[in-house]
Amino acid sequence: MLKQLSVFVENKAGAVCEIAEVLNKHAIDIRALCIADTAKFGILRMIVNEPARASEILSANGQTVSLTEVFAVSMDDRPGGMLPVLKLLNEGGICVEYMYAFVGKDNSAYMILRVDQTEKTKEIFTANGIGGAEVKEMIEK
Repeated sequence: MLKQLSVFVENKAGAVCEIAEVLNKHAIDIRALCIADTAKFGILRMIVNEPARASEILSANGQTVSLTEVFAVSMDDRPGGMLPVLKLLNEGGICVEYMYAFVGKDNSAYMILRVDQTEKTKEIFTANGIGGAEVKEMIEK
């Protein structure tokens, strides 16, 4: 599992740029991100190389930040590459609360997942040889 930063962001010009500038100033590398928004605010979710440090830095800058545990799964970068993982979760009765993905340089794709049953998901992934150690290593480089 990985720690994901979730940052409350106002829907206004420059809000995300400000966050990126603060992280850049402190040499925090953003590896993946997504943003979900409503009319007035959004939640910026990020995987970074130093999540605890990034959280402290953003909090000190006045941002509302939380750290959340998420699963990270690597798969082949091909059509249907994520389907085996999603089928396992479906068969286990696991609800995916949200997910986002990114493509690496090594012809692999990476999926970040937040689920409703963390322990059961760990059991399913362990029983099926699905791990995130290689993703964590790639992110922390």
